[in-house]
Amino acid sequence: MIKSLLRYVGRFKTASILTPVFTTLEVVMGVLIPYVTASIIDRGIMQGNMQNVYLYGGVMLVMAALSMTFGILSGKFSALASSGFAYNLRDAMFKHIQTFSFANIDKFSTAGLITRMTTDVSNLQSAFQMILRISVRAPLNLVFSIFMCVFINMKMSLIFIIAMVFLGTALYFIISKTMKLFTQVFSKYDDMNKSVQENISAIRVVKAFVREDYENKKFAKAANGLYKLFVSTEKLMAINHPVMQTVVYGCIIALSWFGAHFIVVGDLSTGQLTSLFTYVMTILNSLMMLSMIFVQMTMSAASGKRIAEVLDEQADVTNPAEPIEKVADGSIEFNNVSFAYGNSEYAIKDINLKIQSGETIGVIGGTGCGKSTLANLICRLYDVNKGEVKVGGLDVRQYDMTRLRDEVSMVLQNNVLFSGSILDNLRWGKSDATLDECREACRMAVADEFIDRMIDGYDTIIEQNGNNVSGGQKQRLCIARALLKHPKILILDDSTSACDTATDAKIRKAFREELPDTTKIIIAQRIQSVEDADRVIVMQSGRVVGFDTHERLLESCELYSDIYHTQKEGAGDFDEKKKGGAA
Repeated sequence: MIKSLLRYVGRFKTASILTPVFTTLEVVMGVLIPYVTASIIDRGIMQGNMQNVYLYGGVMLVMAALSMTFGILSGKFSALASSGFAYNLRDAMFKHIQTFSFANIDKFSTAGLITRMTTDVSNLQSAFQMILRISVRAPLNLVFSIFMCVFINMKMSLIFIIAMVFLGTALYFIISKTMKLFTQVFSKYDDMNKSVQENISAIRVVKAFVREDYENKKFAKAANGLYKLFVSTEKLMAINHPVMQTVVYGCIIALSWFGAHFIVVGDLSTGQLTSLFTYVMTILNSLMMLSMIFVQMTMSAASGKRIAEVLDEQADVTNPAEPIEKVADGSIEFNNVSFAYGNSEYAIKDINLKIQSGETIGVIGGTGCGKSTLANLICRLYDVNKGEVKVGGLDVRQYDMTRLRDEVSMVLQNNVLFSGSILDNLRWGKSDATLDECREACRMAVADEFIDRMIDGYDTIIEQNGNNVSGGQKQRLCIARALLKHPKILILDDSTSACDTATDAKIRKAFREELPDTTKIIIAQRIQSVEDADRVIVMQSGRVVGFDTHERLLESCELYSDIYHTQKEGAGDFDEKKKGGAA
């Protein structure tokens, strides 16, 4: 995991190397200063030699200035390296997520991915900065200070060795207990972020149904779970401070007791004892910093593992070794196709279809019968579990995905518009589309009718999630966006459900007259949307139970006949009579 993550230091390697170099130089200067202080006391003050006081005092000032300079440079480069590392991680994660199939996204959940890119990366950023500075400073301070203590008086240095063994044992206990808890903590972060995300994105629904109290309780439950885990973790981590205090004061008492004895017998000078007090505090501060490092590393290890899971995740849908760049035509074939989401039951089973290029095909059936799943396989948003889907006579898995999706344009069931102008949103279909091209696409999608009534026209700003346009207007803009790609296959997944019947009819007429060579797949709940199609696919429980013209299906397919008569007679929703199984 560590090796995998360190690859993302990238162009900040130089800063990452310079940080420990300057930290080392800072430590060396800092460790030598107490030794010079001892010389001032023993060779200057105690002997009444002011010349030595000035000499060693000047040396100490130079060393202090150098230590400060090295510290500033160390801080500068550590900030640059850690911030750059976090930037590279977020950039790599975001780009990698763009390659994920829907199945990969479902595995992590949207809230989980957001937590990984924010909280987890911030934890790693702090840990990386700590590694570059404190994890270099603390061990070096510890080693150099112990060396100086041994150099001054070996017997007195035994006090620090005993203290380190005691402290190391306590730290091992704390770390072994908190590691598991931190893993659970970040899982709870996902739950809390999910609650916030759902509430904010659906705030209008929450208020419309007066469900604020319910949402508050749901969030409180998620926050309370996080609170309890943090309390458990902090209780263990809180042991660290009293243990450190015990070691610090124990060392000071032992140093004072034995130091006084050694001075009396002449084995230790006053200056040396003074420097030993400084070194003991340096040693104990280093141990304190090491304990903080271990706690931070424990927490960051859980974050690093979660980030590595995303970066190491292999996309389910990838390009072949030698992808085909050109789609010959808009013909579609399903040969013994079965597909399931994850480990669930098959959403569609044993599908066999053959659609000619340029045909208009309607798809109808009960909610959850597999209509959208069928469409997702054509543009390879998912890959089949069994069988093959062909476009232009070739298996979709042979094509370059970008080329395939440019030629198989899909208006999804959940229409999404982005913040920006109408023109910006339309150009998602074709980035260099001219205003005239956008107007033509909007005319076919019957979107020009409402755009021309807007004060700013095509420069009208779309709010987040398209909240300032109606559902029908949003659908028509999404259709226009898809038309700008000039695809060989156009899939409308229930994409006119929010439009009135007159607008729906205008859109279908425009498609029929102006897109004769484009294969059109129209998934709908309304019989009016598919009855004038060349042929209609009727689905039930993940299977095709009818595929023929409207007139023949009325005679040969009982389900289609039921749908037709139920809707024509206004008797209600046919789903109440015939329900499918798969999503």
